[in-house]
Amino acid sequence: MATGESTPERESGPTALRIVLGAQLRRLREAAEISRADAGYAIRGSESKISRMELGRVGLKERDVNDLLTMYGVNDPDERAKFLDMVRRSNSPGWWHRFTDLMPDWFHDYVGLEEAAARILIYETQFVPGLLQTEAYATAIASHGRPELVTPEVRRRVSLRMQRQRILARPGAPRVWAVVDESVLYRAIGGREVLINQLDHLLSVTKDGPVTLQIVPFPWAGYAAKGPFAMLRFGEPDLPDIVYLEHLAGALYLDKLEELEIYSRVFDRLTVDAETPDRSRQMLAKRRAEL
Repeated sequence: MATGESTPERESGPTALRIVLGAQLRRLREAAEISRADAGYAIRGSESKISRMELGRVGLKERDVNDLLTMYGVNDPDERAKFLDMVRRSNSPGWWHRFTDLMPDWFHDYVGLEEAAARILIYETQFVPGLLQTEAYATAIASHGRPELVTPEVRRRVSLRMQRQRILARPGAPRVWAVVDESVLYRAIGGREVLINQLDHLLSVTKDGPVTLQIVPFPWAGYAAKGPFAMLRFGEPDLPDIVYLEHLAGALYLDKLEELEIYSRVFDRLTVDAETPDRSRQMLAKRRAEL
């Protein structure tokens, strides 16, 4: 994987660090044969608080981690200092912090995890995946195709999406493997010129770099998966794979082994049903010429 040799302490964002810290604290607690309930009592909390901390679902306080390290028998000053430094880093705001007023709460963690991913697997049925959209295409989606609705808030939403794409240009960029329905090539989001430029962009990013694109042709569309999803895979062993599903009222983060196996098989099936990357690029070029 692209980031397999980097350490989470050095390069991962705050969301990933929080998950790594939680996993390390869980291992220390289990090695010390201490229950979650007893650990929660020691930090003036509850068993559920320890569970949330160990899953990386909440921010960690230095005082709590200090107390837990003492309880777990971690007395080496250098090791304790390393843990507390990670706590401070995990609580520092990511670059997306200034966009939090535009993002629903359930999307914050996704952006943070996307920053730390080594591989990003995406299936889309209606739009070009957000990481591969042009600014004009993203603007058309955010404004529902109506130029009069391009407000300052819409422009900030698009700016957030464009900044997310910077992970593809950085050293050690995550590998993106996107599978899209053929109908996406025919849905003229924003009009003909916007679609032409979007197709040109897809041809460019799939020529060289970390992006692989496959297109599911019309005859096979809709069989392997009922809707879009993303799967994030990480180079750090403490970060489990995560499947991300959006719905109208929020999002789901799936990380149970049986769930991951289902979506892994589905994505494998999609890549079999889809045209090869080379053939998919030919389809892009053909559709571009038709326009």
